[in-house]
Amino acid sequence: MAENEFDFSPEQEELRAGLRRFCERQSDEATVRRLMESDAGYDRVLWGRLGSELGALALAVPEDLGGAGAGLVDQAIAAEELGAALFCGPLLGTVGLAIPALVASPAGPVRDELLPALAEGTRTAAFVGALFAPYDPSATTVAAGGSGQHSGAGERTTLSGTVEQVPDAGAADVLLVAASGPDGPVLVVVEAADARITVRGSLDLTRRHARVNLDGAQGRVVATGADADRAIRHAHAVAGALLAAEQVGVAQHLLDRTVAYAKERLQFGRPIGSFQAVKHRCADMLVALEHARSTAYHAAWAVSDPSLDDPELAVAIAQSTCSDACYRIAADAIQMHGGIGFTWEHPAHLYYKRAVADAALLGSAEAYREVVSVRVLDALGGLRAPVVATG
Repeated sequence: MAENEFDFSPEQEELRAGLRRFCERQSDEATVRRLMESDAGYDRVLWGRLGSELGALALAVPEDLGGAGAGLVDQAIAAEELGAALFCGPLLGTVGLAIPALVASPAGPVRDELLPALAEGTRTAAFVGALFAPYDPSATTVAAGGSGQHSGAGERTTLSGTVEQVPDAGAADVLLVAASGPDGPVLVVVEAADARITVRGSLDLTRRHARVNLDGAQGRVVATGADADRAIRHAHAVAGALLAAEQVGVAQHLLDRTVAYAKERLQFGRPIGSFQAVKHRCADMLVALEHARSTAYHAAWAVSDPSLDDPELAVAIAQSTCSDACYRIAADAIQMHGGIGFTWEHPAHLYYKRAVADAALLGSAEAYREVVSVRVLDALGGLRAPVVATG
């Protein structure tokens, strides 16, 4: 790790450069368009290379659990670069949610069998249930076991319930389900083949969502009670930090393309970038981007080391900031590209759709700002306002 949270080490810069080269070759615009129109939605061989050759799926996983032991900041760098390339694959479901939940779960045969496969890229996963901020264990729509059935870690249990709009479920080999059991939260692993998964039309064609029906599905319990609650909360924090980093990557790519276009597009015999109004718009985009980048990486550092800051607060600030910044930059990029920016042939709309979808994926910016206000009021000893979960 770098000396302080606003520095990147030479190793981290090398990681960034390596991933950027990989994406330039393997996730160019033509490849993204081909994969988003394919049945699978991603290239399984390419996904395996991302895990086995680059180790980009398990950077934040401790070495004793089969990962690189690099840390969440390194994983955030990977999320930023893969987001900038709109890399098609179950990144959020596998890397952002399932792997962190398993890492934070107690050791056991289910976790120890599944985690290395996810880290290597030989299997993929999606996280089902309790996605929106703030996390509320009572809001889950999935139930595990029955009134007379005890489901401890390692045991099998029966699930019931349906969850809408589950990211990456259609590309998942296994589902990691956050359910409510007789004695509190339960984290259960279900083979995707044992659930009824219906892929839905998504605004963002590079990241598909699905409806997951778990009625009668059999699963293996990974964690229960306080252990399950802690694992789910950790997954929420990690996913929020990595999604913020992805939004930074999307915004950076759009800003780079917009600046390049402003230098090339001529109007009245001059590049449009020479006009003051365009310069000011690009400057505003840069300021918003750098603000977002600071909050995203601060969140990654805080989740890695809670002594730096309250992880929940840092992630809430990052998500509210990055969602707004990414959307504004995407909208400005399309406007500044003029008529061509609205066409199907231009990639700007793909990034715009990712920005809009990401802004609602784990909860709206408004929901995260509510989390921030509650934490600030608590710290000041003020009146606590009720938090309402919003999708």
